[in-house]
Amino acid sequence: MRKILFLGATLLVAAPALAADICVDHPKDQWMTKEQITALAQSQGYEVKGVKEEDGCWEVKGAKEGARVEAYFDPVSGELVRTK
Repeated sequence: MRKILFLGATLLVAAPALAADICVDHPKDQWMTKEQITALAQSQGYEVKGVKEEDGCWEVKGAKEGARVEAYFDPVSGELVRTK
């Protein structure tokens, strides 16, 4: 029982770290627009279903090569940061 409580407590403490921004913090006036990030993602082969701000990045939901994907782009450089 103590092991389960310890594991639960560990996860609660670690949860904020898991939610940390994955992109560098940039002023909003420097960000690419939704239209620009959509065009960039499409040029890289993504079928874009939606774009939203997430974890300090632009999150693009859609598909690539027939598979569902969530792609995270740096909002200023447009660099692909992570996919899942």
